[in-house]
Amino acid sequence: MLRYFLAVAEELHFGRAATRLYIAQPSLSQQIRKLEQTLGTSLFVRSNRRVQLTAAGRTLVREAPIALAALERAVELTRLAGSGITTTIRLGYTPVTSFDTLMTLLDALHDDHPGLTVDAREIFSAEIPERLCAGDLDIGLALSPQPIHGVGAEILREEPVSALLSTRHRLAAVSPIPVAALRDETLLLFPRRLAPVYYDGIVAACREAGFAPDICAFEEPPVNAMLARLAGGREVSLAPASFAEHAANARAGILHRDVVHPPILAALSVLWPANDPSPAVAGVLATARRCAELNGWLHSAIT
Repeated sequence: MLRYFLAVAEELHFGRAATRLYIAQPSLSQQIRKLEQTLGTSLFVRSNRRVQLTAAGRTLVREAPIALAALERAVELTRLAGSGITTTIRLGYTPVTSFDTLMTLLDALHDDHPGLTVDAREIFSAEIPERLCAGDLDIGLALSPQPIHGVGAEILREEPVSALLSTRHRLAAVSPIPVAALRDETLLLFPRRLAPVYYDGIVAACREAGFAPDICAFEEPPVNAMLARLAGGREVSLAPASFAEHAANARAGILHRDVVHPPILAALSVLWPANDPSPAVAGVLATARRCAELNGWLHSAIT
């Protein structure tokens, strides 16, 4: 109906007869009246001599092309998303993937799917499964996620946990650092609620080494703020090795050390809505698996 209206408006603007529209006059008038009824306002002022647009009609002439263009784009994007040719994927990633894993995956997605737009969002691990179930995300990268119904999960990367500490810290010269050496240290960690399984794994390793750790949970911790706090030399943070290495290289006064006896493992999983059969999601998963294989992400952890 909008197209009929715009066609009539154009005819009126150029002073041409409605017969140029190649549609029977009664049918055209009926379509226009249906549109007026839907909108609840008159679009034309009609008289025996002429037909003119009302103020509402002029507004619709201005706004309707924008609406039609948006509708056409939505239809096209929907069609392309269904075919897997091009679309936007909303990817939620935990902060510890932000250096190595995420950048490697984004580069691979660019190569494998040049028409794909990735909307990457930093989200803590515990929140990612719920966001997937709610439809807020299409793919997630989460650290040791807890199983949840309706969410598919596959381990993408296993790696040891390393220590991040100041170059001025008393353990800076120790390499590797035994877990028992952390007995008298304050461990700076993300709050348990943000990655429960990962947090509990660190606590379990400390207990295996014979002590209950002194943990400072840095609430809502931005990564840069955490690194700045570590530079003060009072605390030690534990993080997946790839994150620890890049964080230490990116921040002066910070170094990383392997942690042993016992080693602590971190498992990063790729998550997706189990009921989403879209080719775009399948394509991202295939690329993620290829990245894991090419980079040895599942074969480099301490066993």
